Amino acid sequence: APAPAPGADQQTPELIQKAKAARQDAGLVTGTGDSIAASGTASQALAAFTCAIQDPLRGNDDPNLPLLACNQDGTEKYLLGPVFLQGSEIDSAAASPPTQNKAGWTVDLTFKSAGRQIWGDFTTKNRGQRAAFVLDTQVVSAPTIQTAIVDGNTQISGSFTQQQTKDLADVLRYGSLPLSFTSSDATTVSATLGLASLEAGLIAGAIGLLLVFVYSLFYYRLLGALTIVSLALSGAMVYAVLVLLGRWIGFTLDLAGVAGFIISIGVTADSFVVFFERLKDEIREGRSFRSAVPRGWVRARRTILASDAILFLASAVLYAIAVGDVQGFAFTLGLSTVLDLVVVFLVTHPLVALASRSKTLSNPKLTGLGGVQSVSAERRTARKAATAAAKEA
Repeated sequence: APAPAPGADQQTPELIQKAKAARQDAGLVTGTGDSIAASGTASQALAAFTCAIQDPLRGNDDPNLPLLACNQDGTEKYLLGPVFLQGSEIDSAAASPPTQNKAGWTVDLTFKSAGRQIWGDFTTKNRGQRAAFVLDTQVVSAPTIQTAIVDGNTQISGSFTQQQTKDLADVLRYGSLPLSFTSSDATTVSATLGLASLEAGLIAGAIGLLLVFVYSLFYYRLLGALTIVSLALSGAMVYAVLVLLGRWIGFTLDLAGVAGFIISIGVTADSFVVFFERLKDEIREGRSFRSAVPRGWVRARRTILASDAILFLASAVLYAIAVGDVQGFAFTLGLSTVLDLVVVFLVTHPLVALASRSKTLSNPKLTGLGGVQSVSAERRTARKAATAAAKEA
């Protein structure tokens, strides 16, 4: 990487000192207090001053010195005296709509007790002069004092729109608040370590998915194959949604998100297990595979909806109260839970129903339901034998 330019770290302090020397020179004004006035060099300094978008004095100006400043649009320049009244002395500021006594929108503001006295003295001695309200070295309003305001109830009028008066009132009311921000979560991970961790998480997810595939094929056979198809489709849908979210809102998949995705594999597989076990229960009661599918689906559907609803609610609460990586985990888990319902209702159940109507696909050797059907046949035989014995008796 190229070496930084000499003095690059000192650029900002140098700009601040240079701006202060040019715009906050004590010689720009003469006199003190109520007798303050522009000096002979002020007009020349004001003419040489240009309004800039990035002001190095923003947050770095000295309130006890005069200041060359611009309005927010950069269309008007001002020579301001030292600050005589802090914004923290403003008690309230609100936009006021037109009434019978005034034609347009105005901003009504009041001052606290100490500020009311200072403002009253200033307006009494400076009628016909302009008073500037300044925020971050920018003049947000510079109205002309029409009369002495001894009670602190001040009204700023002009050719304002409703939005302009609201914006000005917000600046006057909140602009002087001492705001500070604290970092709730910060994690620094090198690019190599982050990539390695992400790859390890994806490998773990692939291994878990493979184990689910093997178990499903071993235990459910054809139904296990339908499980694999459904899981593959669910994963593709999750990936597609994450890609779209990445393009729309800049969402990125982190380690916590990968963990949520891995857990969602178990959630989706659990829905299939619930459905298939309900099918087995129906077949044990003596029903055929075809007749067991609709009855088993009705019973399994309630359980699947209840479990996914609880999991989604937990994910939503966790996302709302957590920060940082935990939010990524909750978001991915909640998203996968919703997509699980889509896959189970629109893919898995219809595929199982189609398989139950096919003579080839409903073969007990293929479906893995042969043992359950044997149990059902034995129960029917036992019931018939018991019935016959009862009749003979």
